[in-house]
Amino acid sequence: MSLTVASIESDKKAALSALLNAGNLDDLKMARLAHVGDKSPLAKANQALGSLPGSERAEFGKVIGAARAEVNSAYGEREEFLIGERDSKILAAERVDVSLPTKRGSVGGLHPLTILTNEISDLFVGLGYTVAEGPELESGWLNFDALNIPADHPARTMQDTFFVEPLDSGLVMRTHTSPVQIRTMLDRKPPIYVICPGRTYRADELDATHTPVFNQVEGLVIDKGITMAHLKGTLDFFAAKMFGPDVTTRIRPSFFPFTEPSAEVDFFYRGRWVEWGGCGMVNPKVLQACGVDTDEYSGFAFGMGLERTLMVRHGIADMHDIVEGDIRFSQAFGTGTR
Repeated sequence: MSLTVASIESDKKAALSALLNAGNLDDLKMARLAHVGDKSPLAKANQALGSLPGSERAEFGKVIGAARAEVNSAYGEREEFLIGERDSKILAAERVDVSLPTKRGSVGGLHPLTILTNEISDLFVGLGYTVAEGPELESGWLNFDALNIPADHPARTMQDTFFVEPLDSGLVMRTHTSPVQIRTMLDRKPPIYVICPGRTYRADELDATHTPVFNQVEGLVIDKGITMAHLKGTLDFFAAKMFGPDVTTRIRPSFFPFTEPSAEVDFFYRGRWVEWGGCGMVNPKVLQACGVDTDEYSGFAFGMGLERTLMVRHGIADMHDIVEGDIRFSQAFGTGTR
């Protein structure tokens, strides 16, 4: 390769021109490979210095070094310019006018009854309970007989129960979640600590305080030495978590076939006593039907309506608001807009 000052100057000018005319970063990359890289004319000229006489090597080395430095500097400046130009275009293309009005739409959310169910489940799981569930289409034996509800009990009439045809199938839409308690006692050995939330069915007309499809949460404890004192303490804790630490509870004697003794539980809230649900010690006949040794174990059970709990807790006056699906009702519980 013949080196001359003129050829070096020519290679430099070609490199500078190519870099300057690069319209984007891709073009600049190609120009760099051709005029700045290891195979560029200036790089080859530098490699050819070794073939020159010693007297010329220093002179041409300075000329080539200066040319390469000028080209590298031009490359850096052009790269910086093109990067800035690219970023400006991206910013302009992706510009957001924050003064424009937003589009608002429903984001969805859990139904208030589901929120309450989850809250109660979490509360009792924190106490060591497990959450048990069962089918809504249930056998009459589990829904009635195993719970010591005799065949002539009013709850078994058409006025209260949805029977499934054919009537001799023995199937009903469960009237409470107590069959889940029976299933649990049949499947597990004591000690048992379960909470049973779920949907239930009774032949009621929909009005301000009743609905044919409603939700319950029931609790069941089977262990050694369980007494009414344990039940009262559990209900006090439950009520305080639902309605506030200052709430007062009371239990009144009552009758249920599946508990003995039985009681109604009320709580004093916002200046009045409110009936909340039923409770009592599990009837020994129910324990025996499930194969539980009544000489060794005893237990308590309780059940509350979730709609009643929700209505009292949040001052809801009409059951229709809960069951008819009006989004304006649910928005107060977390179903909002965006």
